[in-house]
Amino acid sequence: MSATDRLHVTVTGEPDGRAMVFAHGFGCDQAMWRLVAPAFEADHRVVLFDHVGAGRSDLSAYDPVRYASLDGYADDVVDLCRELGLRDVVLVAHSVSAMIGVLAVRRAPELFGSLVMVSPSPRYADDEDYVGGLTEADIDGLLESLDSNYLGWSAQMAPVIMGNPDRPELGEELTASFCRTDPAIARQFAEVTFRGDNRADLAGVRIPTLVIQVADDAIAPVAVGRFVHEQIPGSSLMVLDTAGHCPHLSAPQETIAAIRSFLGTSVPG
Repeated sequence: MSATDRLHVTVTGEPDGRAMVFAHGFGCDQAMWRLVAPAFEADHRVVLFDHVGAGRSDLSAYDPVRYASLDGYADDVVDLCRELGLRDVVLVAHSVSAMIGVLAVRRAPELFGSLVMVSPSPRYADDEDYVGGLTEADIDGLLESLDSNYLGWSAQMAPVIMGNPDRPELGEELTASFCRTDPAIARQFAEVTFRGDNRADLAGVRIPTLVIQVADDAIAPVAVGRFVHEQIPGSSLMVLDTAGHCPHLSAPQETIAAIRSFLGTSVPG
């Protein structure tokens, strides 16, 4: 099965424009980019997809061995870019997909020209001098809760991840997205996401990189964004004065402006 089939790929925008590939985070799907991606359609070829197990991806393509680490997801991103004949790609990746993007860029550097990491975290657990934002006990509890009551876990965790309690509709949307994900697949992806440690991979990124960090993020605090920025040579860091782990939903205009500034482009017309 081709990557474009299994990942439910959507291509819009300017066919001859520079390609932008948007990768969603845990429990999400490509619809989460709907407030950001269209802003680039006038001058870019915009590519959206669903990771296997999410959205409208082909669930029959899910292989627990392939997806036992982020490498399987990175292979999908590389396969997708190759199938579409993309080069000099701007990869815009949220949360865990930022680390998937790091692996994809290292795996096939000839395909990618720029990397935009939205709320990235190379390791969610604290470790000696490293501040990840969560303790090992936090992650144990998170996974145990997910095991015992996935729908309840979704309803509890989504508003925490989203932040912005004064805008409950955002948390409700993320809850609904979590609930559309197959629980067994979500459980393994959660394990891979929250137990992972990709800190050592960051220094191997050798393309222009923007780290978009939110000032108040319960999942990936500012210290994490700074760490990622410090570890990737020549990267840029933009801290948005907003809250939550999903600025592409809670602060889309600020997110668009940060990406445009990084790419050195203005809104056409």
